[in-house]
Amino acid sequence: MGLALNTVKHYARTREPELLRRAPRYRPTLVDSYRDHLRARRAADPAVPVMQLFGKIQELGYTGSLNLLYRYITQGRAEGDRPITTPRRLARLLLTRPDNLRDRDANLLAEHTAACPEMTELTRLVRRFAELLTPAASNDAKLTQWMAAVRAVGLPHLHAFANGLEPDRAAVDAGLTLPHHSGRTEGVNTRTKRITRQIHGRAGFALLRHRILLQ
Repeated sequence: MGLALNTVKHYARTREPELLRRAPRYRPTLVDSYRDHLRARRAADPAVPVMQLFGKIQELGYTGSLNLLYRYITQGRAEGDRPITTPRRLARLLLTRPDNLRDRDANLLAEHTAACPEMTELTRLVRRFAELLTPAASNDAKLTQWMAAVRAVGLPHLHAFANGLEPDRAAVDAGLTLPHHSGRTEGVNTRTKRITRQIHGRAGFALLRHRILLQ
């Protein structure tokens, strides 16, 4: 196959095929505005010369070079609907409040979550859990129902998450049902650790105490 040894090792050590996929990262170019026109022309005539396309989009206002257009086409950017969606990007969209998604991201998420029953079920359960993050008196009972629903589907990663809630269930219930939180305390702890790192090895407790009291 003509592959280098390190390439073979890379493929052999990858646990899942999806980890080999990398979304191409393209910078915006002057050709982007004429992408639909290029796609339509090449769909009607796949052998259309690049010079003809270049002349046509110049008439439409294109100010870039022929070389830029040539690279754009050879990279497949004129035909592709979108770059590969990585699992990380899809997870970010799934964990974003739906009201905060842009239209194109919402459409992309809807298309992917409807691709298979597992994705549809995952989306439903993630959004149900997100609703519990707004404190309400009945959220502890709803969490119990949610955990039962998780265990009834074949999503091992969610099973692990639900099982991890059990040892701290009292604290989790308090966080989901009470309006109180430890955010201010955690903020003080974080600031104290930051100051401690800044003066580490250069000063003692007296200066640390002084700086904390002044802030």
